[in-house]
Amino acid sequence: MVRSIEELSLNAWPALETMVYDGWLLRVANGYTKRANSVNPIYESQIDLDKKVSECERVYARKNLPTIFKMTPCSCPEFLDGVLEQQGYASIGHSSVQVLELSGVKEPSTETIRVDERITDKWLDNFCHIAGLSETHKNTAKMMLSTLVPQSCFMSLLHEGKAIAFGLGVLERGFLGLYDIATAPDYRGRGFGEQLVLNLLQWGKANGAAQSYLQVMLDNEPALKLYAKLGFQEAYRYWYRIKETRL
Repeated sequence: MVRSIEELSLNAWPALETMVYDGWLLRVANGYTKRANSVNPIYESQIDLDKKVSECERVYARKNLPTIFKMTPCSCPEFLDGVLEQQGYASIGHSSVQVLELSGVKEPSTETIRVDERITDKWLDNFCHIAGLSETHKNTAKMMLSTLVPQSCFMSLLHEGKAIAFGLGVLERGFLGLYDIATAPDYRGRGFGEQLVLNLLQWGKANGAAQSYLQVMLDNEPALKLYAKLGFQEAYRYWYRIKETRL
């Protein structure tokens, strides 16, 4: 399951540039999010490991980006994490990948939503305002999310006619991936985030999804509590190894 979900998440969060290097995927997106600017070593490889790591460092240095590896239980080779640690790569961004069977998911009680099949300026403006994204990252996000190949749902939850919560659902192979879940600060703690997620899950079910997955930082207590309440359970964890390298 780990590799399958990793492939789904790669498709759901596309980078602007991807280089395939002997089983590793080197992704670049102007530095916006670690998942889109990191090495994903999810397939077997043949080249000498030290040589590969050095080449990755050169690639990211040319882009003026730190070298980041996304580490999962299926990273190849299995001893890569230890090698990177010995080479001075710090361990950061520990996260939980959680899954949920959709057969028994409850109905939302609030259904005042707006659904767009493609990213719109209005959805992006609202999300970026809540998330505090810079104009540069906003432009990068638009470019990335405009290239989505799988079926997608850019959802806005409305309260008294105002859009207050936002989320992205990406559907592929019977899995609905949840991304960019955000609620406006003045409306947090009032159940709107839960209603947004429930509406996204119902959209997924209506379009053929049998399961859902999401990724959440282990230090994000409010999100962890919400997803546990909805029935999500941890499937595996991932983390990043990062090293500042410049030419």
